[in-house]
Amino acid sequence: MVPPTRRRFLHGLSWVAAALARAPRALADEQAPRTLAFAHTHTGESLAAVYFADGAYVPAALESINHLLRDFRTETVYPIEPQLLDRLYTLQAALGSDAAFQVICGYRSPETNAMLRQRSSGVAEHSLHMQGRAIDIRLPGVDTAQLALLARRVLAGGVGYYQVSDFVHVDTGGVRNWGDPIGGTT
Repeated sequence: MVPPTRRRFLHGLSWVAAALARAPRALADEQAPRTLAFAHTHTGESLAAVYFADGAYVPAALESINHLLRDFRTETVYPIEPQLLDRLYTLQAALGSDAAFQVICGYRSPETNAMLRQRSSGVAEHSLHMQGRAIDIRLPGVDTAQLALLARRVLAGGVGYYQVSDFVHVDTGGVRNWGDPIGGTT
């Protein structure tokens, strides 16, 4: 008999394979509108916005997203890199989901990053959160291990998986993976 955790992992692999087939089409139409929705776990704020339309990023939508993804501890707003939004959009399209991303952390000010580094060795000194190039997320209805596995297969940047804290870090930096193993992979 296959242990439940192995069975769940194998089922997750088949699910990821199906999602991977959808991913290349996500950004193929350069004119098609791109919509993202967010629910911030710390502030309770939510937002759904068409951030790209008619072949261009929508400035007002980007401003709204920047505000929602601000450092909620210092209230500092910083521009979020549009390519990060495109990565989230690609993930969501691959999943066939329109659920709002649950945001644990978007932009992080240098002051907040320093404070978090004092509390945890897992916080990078030069975190891409401080450049608006990283986000920590969950997606309702999607197991975070599966979300992390898909992100590692689909995206070009960094992906961290934190099983105990139940979130996935996605960034636009170089390709690298870290965090907890996913069904025997790292």
